[in-house]
Amino acid sequence: MLSNAAEFPKIGFNPGTQSGKENTMPKMKTHKGAKSRVKVTATGKVVAKRPGKRHLNWHKSGSSIRSKGRSFTFSEGEAERVKVLLPYE
Repeated sequence: MLSNAAEFPKIGFNPGTQSGKENTMPKMKTHKGAKSRVKVTATGKVVAKRPGKRHLNWHKSGSSIRSKGRSFTFSEGEAERVKVLLPYE
């Protein structure tokens, strides 16, 4: 039985990397929950819809339901935290 060293003689070679390149940085992952809830505009602002309008609206007032239909922009501090979750957006 051959050992792993015999199959992959290069030191630092990772067979799971694309095209067998050595020392490649791992890809950054997009947070799918954040991607489905927010959008980064062309100017860099982060925009989202207000929560609480999907169901159970029978006891809510009409003005509150209408206000939840509008989108809002995140503050600068929160926008920076969200942009970390969306590296390619």
